Amino acid sequence: MGDDGGLVLIVDDIEENLKVLGDTLTQAGFHPLQAKSGERAIQVAARAHPDLILLDIKMPGMDGFETIRRLKDDPATADIPVIFISALNQIEDKVNGFQSGAVDYVSKPFQKEEVVARVGTHLRLRQALRNVEREREKADILLEAILPSGIAAELKETGKSEPRSFRDVSVLFTDLVDFTIQATTLTPEGLIAELNDIVGAFDNIVREYGCERIKTIGDAYFAVCGMPEPNPDHAWQLAQAALAMRDWLADRNVNSPVKWMMRLGIHSGSVVAGIVGTRRYIYDVFGDTVNLASRLESASEPMRVNVSAITAGLLKGRLSCESRGRVDVKGAGPVEMFWLEY
Repeated sequence: MGDDGGLVLIVDDIEENLKVLGDTLTQAGFHPLQAKSGERAIQVAARAHPDLILLDIKMPGMDGFETIRRLKDDPATADIPVIFISALNQIEDKVNGFQSGAVDYVSKPFQKEEVVARVGTHLRLRQALRNVEREREKADILLEAILPSGIAAELKETGKSEPRSFRDVSVLFTDLVDFTIQATTLTPEGLIAELNDIVGAFDNIVREYGCERIKTIGDAYFAVCGMPEPNPDHAWQLAQAALAMRDWLADRNVNSPVKWMMRLGIHSGSVVAGIVGTRRYIYDVFGDTVNLASRLESASEPMRVNVSAITAGLLKGRLSCESRGRVDVKGAGPVEMFWLEY
């Protein structure tokens, strides 16, 4: 019955009751603590944070009702389940006990077996609730890892997230040059380690500049700025992130046995975003702005950031944008492009 070894605080002003209950719980495998008054019970509960409290009602000074009120008012002890164990056994006494926050009520004179059974039941319930809470925390962490924080919060609060349009957003695509050829020279473990290192660093840079990674597609990296929270500086912040990503990779190449080059492309405009899927959530972004940003990356050169005229206009006077003129883009015709530098 007491295989979980719960810590139980017994509160009673009668020494004999403390001894009987203490011995009974010890024999059942629990770990009892004792307090002879409500005031002492509050002190012990705050310090030891027991798994459950057995609380008498009729005590000199602070009675059981006042004691449980004080326990529930303190965030440090509010979640500890309380079982009243009292000679007050009228229905109104029990109702008052439950209304004050108790999870159960045992009448005196008590049967030892009943006390052990009720204590064991409520300790198992509490452990089950703790397990559920831990799983919920794990789910929340996972949700926040795959979704933007604002979208994750909306999903947890309402159970859904409506698709939205965003008028002013910048979109970044990056791609590793000759990835397929390079990958054939690495073991599977080595390849994944390389990608984890690069993507992890890019994630840190993107967060540092207030942007959001949407997803990776193989060796391609897709990030945005200006959503889900509007940001008038979306182009500036994403451009800085892009340059920092390029520079980080260049610095890594100095000492790394595996050398990578990358292309980067940025375009700014409107997009539509929303959660796709029901069993496996994917937050995705769609629209011509996304498509053109991908084309700009493809039209870039190793270790260069290629931006559209719209993005260059938003960055005017803040970063150097060297015109490339018009470059033919598959599916879009000639597109004016700029090389981005500090």
